[in-house]
Amino acid sequence: MLEALFLLLPVAVAYGWVMGRNSLRKAQRKQSSIISNHYYKGLNFLLSDQADKAVDTFMKMISVNNDTVETHIAMGNFFRHRGELDRAIRVHQNLISRDEINKKQEAMALVELGTDYLLAGFLERAEGAFLQLLDDEKHFGIAQQKLFNIYQVTKEWHKAVELASRSLKITPNDKHMYLLLSHFYCEQALEQMQAGDLVAAEETLKKAIMVEGQEVRAWLEMGKLCIQKENYTQAMDYLAEIPKRDLDWLSEAIPLLEVCASKIDGWDKLETLLEPYWQKCASSYIAKVKILARKGELNQAIETLNKQLEHHPTMRGFESLLSLYHTALPDNQTQQSLEKMQALIVKQIKQRPKYRCQSCGFAGRQLYWLCPSCKNWSVIKPIKGLDGE
Repeated sequence: MLEALFLLLPVAVAYGWVMGRNSLRKAQRKQSSIISNHYYKGLNFLLSDQADKAVDTFMKMISVNNDTVETHIAMGNFFRHRGELDRAIRVHQNLISRDEINKKQEAMALVELGTDYLLAGFLERAEGAFLQLLDDEKHFGIAQQKLFNIYQVTKEWHKAVELASRSLKITPNDKHMYLLLSHFYCEQALEQMQAGDLVAAEETLKKAIMVEGQEVRAWLEMGKLCIQKENYTQAMDYLAEIPKRDLDWLSEAIPLLEVCASKIDGWDKLETLLEPYWQKCASSYIAKVKILARKGELNQAIETLNKQLEHHPTMRGFESLLSLYHTALPDNQTQQSLEKMQALIVKQIKQRPKYRCQSCGFAGRQLYWLCPSCKNWSVIKPIKGLDGE
């Protein structure tokens, strides 16, 4: 009897294996049938333009686990690229709400969800998503960039300052971040100036100078602030620092320097300041010529301007020359002709852009420190050449 039981044992094992395999196959067939059913339902919804029901069906079809997270993310991205942001948000929100995914996968989904919110214009929700990613080393960079974009749109410069300061504690040698922080301080100071708080604005601009001493904007804004406070001598001192840091921006400082000189009779000081640079751009040699004309040295002013136009011709320089001839020549008919020519040139100058982005080529007559086209800071500069400086 015992021997018979031993003989039947392999048979029982084999029978159990066969039954188990059949059971597994039945389960797989059943699961496959359910998936196929969901698939065809979802496909039917898509073809009948019922995309909402199709999303629900496909989300049921693909269960969330470690192997399907990327599939869900890809599906959400597909809807986002099609412009169907509400459906992309639903897919990525569904993914984040699941307990089955790990921290790494949750961070990936948060990046996509934050991007969905940003494109949909839900800036507050997007900010919340990206703030959660600042503690994630892998996604810190993209979260930081997205948050800067949000704060630039909403003009929440205090938040931008706080984030940039936090970043510099992590990467203290990041020169670009110092430049951004300087601009954020300048934007904050402009808001304080508009609110009439000139004391706070001055303190903020001093921070901007201390953060990035080579960035000319802080010195330029400080000069404007001193002019507003009628402290013209100090304004000239600040503005005199601009060509030492970036000669391309001397043309922006000169009109302000001329305002200061006219208020305190500081033309000798202005001439001294211009001496090392007066041949470098149209604004500087025109300012030099104006100073000569003020002294009554009209012929020398015309001669100086003619020489500059031979080597450095600009529309603005030619317009200034006509103005000098108009003053020097007494003949009424000649003066009328010169006036007409000068008016035409002034009209032409006003139609030309003054600034151009060095990154994307955007051009315009208004100065933007943040390029409206490529969204980069400190890439727009005064145009050089015949139509510019």
